[in-house]
Amino acid sequence: MEKVILKAEVRKEAGKKTAKDLRKKGIIPGIVYKEGKDAVKLQLLRESLRDVLHTKAGANVIITLKVSGEDKEKDRTVVIKEIQREPIKDGILHVDFNEISLTEALKIDVPLASHGEPVGVKTDGGTLEHVMWELHVECLPTNIPEKIEVEVSEMKIGDAIHVKDIVPPVGVKILNDPELIAMIVKPPKVEVPAAEAVEEAPLEPELIRKKKEAEAEGEEAPKEAAKEPAKEPKKEEKQK
Repeated sequence: MEKVILKAEVRKEAGKKTAKDLRKKGIIPGIVYKEGKDAVKLQLLRESLRDVLHTKAGANVIITLKVSGEDKEKDRTVVIKEIQREPIKDGILHVDFNEISLTEALKIDVPLASHGEPVGVKTDGGTLEHVMWELHVECLPTNIPEKIEVEVSEMKIGDAIHVKDIVPPVGVKILNDPELIAMIVKPPKVEVPAAEAVEEAPLEPELIRKKKEAEAEGEEAPKEAAKEPAKEPKKEEKQK
C-alpha cells in the first residue's frame, strides 16, 4: 500500500463560520480520531489533500500526517475515514481521519475489479454484471490492496462468481457473506417488438351516438329539441 506525507496544523477554533472562512482561503478543516483518545481538530491545505487522493490507492492511502501546533510536531499514521463534499460542485468540505497502528489489523473496503473478457460476452453477446464493486476486508495497514482482481475470461452465459470463489491476496481476509454473488454473466437482451398501436375511433358527439344506437334498434332517431322563441313581454293595454 502506498504511503504519503501530508502536513497539517492543529485547529484551535471550531464552528461553521470558522470552517467557511478557512475554505475561502483554500484550507480544509479536518479531525483525527483514535480509539480511547480525544479527537484532534486539524486544518490542511486543499491542494495537498487533493494530491494525496490522486494516488493509485485513492481513499485507502496510508498517510503519515505531520501535525504542527501541538507541543511539538508529531507524526500520526492515519487513513481517511470520511470526506464530506458539496452536493453540487463536489468540492471538499471536511475530512475525517482514523489514526491506526501499522501492527494492528483494520477493517476496510477495497475495490473489486474484473480481468479479461468473458466468453459469454465475447462470443454469445451476454453482459458481465458487477453485483458488487467493493469487498469488506480485514488486514494489516501495510497489506491493504489497491484492489482485488478476479479473472473472468472463462465465464459463460449464466456463470456467476460468489464471494467464496474470490481468492484474496496473502494477509487479507474477506468479511462479506461467502454466498453472495459478486459477478454474473447475463444473457443478451431479447428485444420484444412493440405492439401495434390500436387505432381508436374519435369520440362522437352525444347526439350522433344516440342516433346510431336508435337506428340499430329500428327506432326513430331522437331529434334535437327545437328552441322555443322567446316570448315578447305583453304590452300593457292603454287605459282608455
